[in-house]
Amino acid sequence: MTETEIIRVLETALLCADQPMPLAELRKLFAAEDFSSDDMHRYLSALQADWSDKGLELVGLASGWRFQSRPEMQRFLARLNPEKPPKYSRAVLETLAIIAWRQPVTRGDIEDIRGVTVSSQIVRTLEDRGWIEVLGHRDAPGRPALLGTTRQFLDDLGLKALDELPELESQEAVVALAGLELEEISDAETAGAPAESEAPAAESAENGEVPAAGTEEEMAAAEPPSDEQVAIATIDHDGGEASRLDEQVETEHPNKND
Repeated sequence: MTETEIIRVLETALLCADQPMPLAELRKLFAAEDFSSDDMHRYLSALQADWSDKGLELVGLASGWRFQSRPEMQRFLARLNPEKPPKYSRAVLETLAIIAWRQPVTRGDIEDIRGVTVSSQIVRTLEDRGWIEVLGHRDAPGRPALLGTTRQFLDDLGLKALDELPELESQEAVVALAGLELEEISDAETAGAPAESEAPAAESAENGEVPAAGTEEEMAAAEPPSDEQVAIATIDHDGGEASRLDEQVETEHPNKND
């Protein structure tokens, strides 16, 4: 096969795929050829160059390679899906940030950092979204589960590995989480909201929201937010803009090429 034919086959497979394709899968396309990893990366780089001036781009992620829309295309694509996205509470975002930057951690570790109880609903919500999983168990009384992020979490952030996460205290960390489509919850939306506790979790889940653990009084009595805490935000599953509570940082996250 010529290089042009090889690249065309890769292009077709990746455009038709509904999820990122690892190198092992891409090699199956060329069973009669003895391609090394370096060869495959060279062909993929050539394919990336071919799409450098188009609305889609080929990117390498934690779980493989995929075509996705470029960030500047998001504002147009969002018009095709104008529904209001489901919202997650500040507690969910804080928990996710702690797990991402401090993993592996137990629920007890998270509670020590946040100063309030972490409800089972919060953990279940993040597991259902495919962003966290149990990595093992700590050798301690009760053998508490050690939580960490998944490849899906990295894929949704557009990262290949955890070491690509920016420093938590940096502005880049805000932009990284914004890759999950965070948007601010205004004071008007939160005013008069019921105190956060585990009790109303089922009711809140029906509305697409997950309440934080502990009461508002407990939150107020807790120590000031640490570096692991993020601005009050929501996660948009399908696309949208992201903004930080105090700096209005806006970003756009490319959609997968479905």
